[in-house]
Amino acid sequence: MRNSIKNIGLSFMAGLVGAAVWTQFLVQTPESISSNLPTSQASEMNFASSYAPTEPINSSRSNPPISFVEASEKSTGSVVFIKNFSGTDPRRYSMFDYFFGNGPSQQVSTGSGVIISTDGYIVTNNHVIDGAETIEVIHQKKTYKAKLVGTDKNTDIAVLKVEAEGLPAIKRGSSRDLAIGEWVIAVGNPFNLTSTVTAGIVSAKERQINILGGDFPLESFIQTDAPINPGNSGGALVNVDGELVGINTAILSRTGSYTGYGFAVPVDIALKVAKDLIEYGEVQKAIPGIEAVEITPELAEELKIETLNGVIITHVVREGAAEAAGLSRGDVITKINAQPITGMGSFEEALSYYYPGDKVTVDYLREGNARTAQLELQNLEGGSGILKREYYSSSLLGARLEAVNTIERDRLGLSHGVKITAINRGYLRDLGLRNGFVITSINREPAKDPKVVGKYLEDFSGKLLLEGVAPNGQPFMQSYTVR
Repeated sequence: MRNSIKNIGLSFMAGLVGAAVWTQFLVQTPESISSNLPTSQASEMNFASSYAPTEPINSSRSNPPISFVEASEKSTGSVVFIKNFSGTDPRRYSMFDYFFGNGPSQQVSTGSGVIISTDGYIVTNNHVIDGAETIEVIHQKKTYKAKLVGTDKNTDIAVLKVEAEGLPAIKRGSSRDLAIGEWVIAVGNPFNLTSTVTAGIVSAKERQINILGGDFPLESFIQTDAPINPGNSGGALVNVDGELVGINTAILSRTGSYTGYGFAVPVDIALKVAKDLIEYGEVQKAIPGIEAVEITPELAEELKIETLNGVIITHVVREGAAEAAGLSRGDVITKINAQPITGMGSFEEALSYYYPGDKVTVDYLREGNARTAQLELQNLEGGSGILKREYYSSSLLGARLEAVNTIERDRLGLSHGVKITAINRGYLRDLGLRNGFVITSINREPAKDPKVVGKYLEDFSGKLLLEGVAPNGQPFMQSYTVR
């Protein structure tokens, strides 16, 4: 028994001694190990140990997921549902429409809009309210009658006004600061599903997809893969802070529904247009007095241009800003006020922020040599002041008439004319006229003033002779008998 206890005691003491030896000589810290290794191996060990975690990794902290909750809460209350009622005005129909059962029948289309001021100004798309006889805005289950403040086909932007106070105006962001790859959400009412939010990223900027109307279409779209569907038009594209960065406008689709590509008007352009429509009733477009095209590899090779960035001047307007500054056909514009011009999208967007009378510095290439010019931008009539264009809208004619601007007069070789800039069912369409026709004379008398022309046509009966220019640039002369 004594021997057994003695053996157990000796074994225990031996174990303690062995553990001490193991700890002292064999178990070493990374630092002590590295001190006994070659320099290259020691540096590798030190690098690894210095970045080794000292506590379990918290994946939610090291790579936090994107949350759209705050952005949604901030923006959904500022997006409204819009109803466009049309087709009920009896003055747009003839007795033949009634005879063949094509009389007035109400049509309703829908879209979205964004509240930009607490006193009731709302931005939407022009195509959302196009042809409307009555417009309703629904916000938080309350319905308002809306007044149309103004429209701009060149950007597909329109402004409405409702009589209300204390509305939740959306916070404005900056589309110029928006980065490709940045998360965004689209807020709107697709398929009449109100207050719907979808998420995606900014896929591209300065996109041109050739869908806009107007005399001077301005396309520099934000492209996003956030799902946008019919009914989203006019709604908000916002960043993760809930700030407005664009107005959702279009989808690229063969089916009529979302297939991966959505487009929004940059907020910096949309709100400049809205501001002009509210203050002046007309967008104050600043023009350099040129026509330009994108540089393609084929053009670059033909003209021996060493860059694909910029735009090529194809025409200089007589007595325009560019002519006064010495620019010529074939010059390549590379910068405007130090902002690089990569193509037509960036060229048009760069100009869109200025007003007539503003002076800009233009960098350009002529035969490969860098040059600089100072331009004083002009309005559409060739002046430098605020412009209020003359127009006349008539339900009986079913059209909006405007005086032809200086750019079109130069392009068409005209001294005057009245242009049809919008047309619906009515008198002029029955005569075979279409959007874009320019009337230069009526019964051999010059057509200059839209209001005079409109009232004359509303009251006229007898033999009517119209002369002018068709939308394709071809002259036309047509006689009618009007009863």
